[in-house]
Amino acid sequence: MGRVVLERFPAGSPRGSWPAEEYAAQRMSEGVPAEVVMDLATDAFLVVVRQREVHSGH
Repeated sequence: MGRVVLERFPAGSPRGSWPAEEYAAQRMSEGVPAEVVMDLATDAFLVVVRQREVHSGH
């Protein structure tokens, strides 16, 4: 199962600011199953959706 990144947010947001979570909540209200994950390599929060693998019936 892969992931598609919808948006990236730097981890250094001002205290009390949660832009990644707010963006994910907006997507979820639109029916998009978004979630927030931390990318330690780039020190950023990513809003992602999981992609399911497509299996053929062959």
